[in-house]
Amino acid sequence: MINRGDISVSLIALGCSKNLVDAECMSTRIREAGYRISNDADASDVLVINTCGFIESAKKEAIDAILRAGDLKYGFNGSKRLKHIIVTGCLSQRYPDDILSQMPEVDIVLGTSGYKDIVDAIDSLFEGGTFVNKYHGAAGGIEHLLIDRDISTNGYAWLKIGEGCLNRCSFCAIPLIRGSFVSRPMEQILEEAGIIASKGYKEIVLTAQDTTNYGIELYGKRMLPELLEQITKIEGIEAVRVLYGYMDGIDEDLIKVMSDNPKVLHYLDVPIQHGCDRILKAMHRRDTVEEITNKLKMIRSRIPDIILRTTVLVGFPGETEEDFNELLDNLRRWRFDRLGCFAYSPEENTAAFDMPDQVDEETKKERVRKVYETQYDIALESSRSRVGSEVTVTVDGVADDGIFYVARSYGEAPDDDPVIYVAATEGELEIGGRYKIRIVECSDSFDMTGVSL
Repeated sequence: MINRGDISVSLIALGCSKNLVDAECMSTRIREAGYRISNDADASDVLVINTCGFIESAKKEAIDAILRAGDLKYGFNGSKRLKHIIVTGCLSQRYPDDILSQMPEVDIVLGTSGYKDIVDAIDSLFEGGTFVNKYHGAAGGIEHLLIDRDISTNGYAWLKIGEGCLNRCSFCAIPLIRGSFVSRPMEQILEEAGIIASKGYKEIVLTAQDTTNYGIELYGKRMLPELLEQITKIEGIEAVRVLYGYMDGIDEDLIKVMSDNPKVLHYLDVPIQHGCDRILKAMHRRDTVEEITNKLKMIRSRIPDIILRTTVLVGFPGETEEDFNELLDNLRRWRFDRLGCFAYSPEENTAAFDMPDQVDEETKKERVRKVYETQYDIALESSRSRVGSEVTVTVDGVADDGIFYVARSYGEAPDDDPVIYVAATEGELEIGGRYKIRIVECSDSFDMTGVSL
């Protein structure tokens, strides 16, 4: 009989916010089972690495993390405390056999439908039995999600409203890794939101691969507007942010809620992927340049202070210089406030993997550079236009200098966006608190400085 209290477990979460929520749910299950949670892999008996496997750079990050963990396990750094390594998540779902055969430091792999089995997996390492790896299960699912979990973020909390994706973009492996889209029942989400609020969190960030499709397969229609209305009625919640949607899911109902409900932040992250109809069609995207243009006009006319973020993908097979230049022209026209750019990487079992006319790596890198060069002045002008404005911010922490607070207004989402450094004029500010400030400065790197009012 194992004594779980004598065994320490640490977790590393790689990749996106959805992965972080999955890791938080695993950590909670492990703790509630009686194991000790540690923040130090070097001082742990078991290390769980929750991986991303979306694109090539994410795979490399995951593999490097596993190799570093192997150094700990084999004592290459002078320590031999770490005994076992469990790899979970997206990389495990895609390449379970490769991980087990080529990385002997890994003891167990769990795919994206195996998160709920994490305690059984750890038990098997110390009971002398053999754990049957669950990676062969169907991708994705929401059974592992907890209504009450240990939240690792400061100032705000992620709330996962669905899993997987209904879309089948030709470049994307998400449906293979996470399955088709599954919405969480609204009552479950509202119960979790209430628990989050009871813990003192005032800002909730709704996340899924496609938040705008929330409810479509469960209730027969898109239910994100109704969900937003219900969440904002919960006592203690002062701000709700929506991330990762599709243009066709941003309809009149959603815009009305965002415009009329003061607790729904005026921020949208809508990855468009490209700005050329020929490439959008090859990507199996539903949008066209005209539709994107019209939707942006509609959003900005109804919510003039909206902050819009997008993601584009360059170097897709067959993308010519003409196609790429059309993307640049439209980015100048569309003027997104924030933008991320990725180079296409061929992903096995996707429609684009074997497409002809693959673009060489140097061309991809140069196109990424040109996109960011084009976007720089647009983003800087957007940020500088906010100097002098008064906004409410959520305080996430204290800056490294110990003088300023690190905060975000409605215009800054966690992780990807710049931050606002806030100087408190009177007294200390609470982490997670929301305060009115005036923005007084914007740096060349888009970070802003503000003073509390």
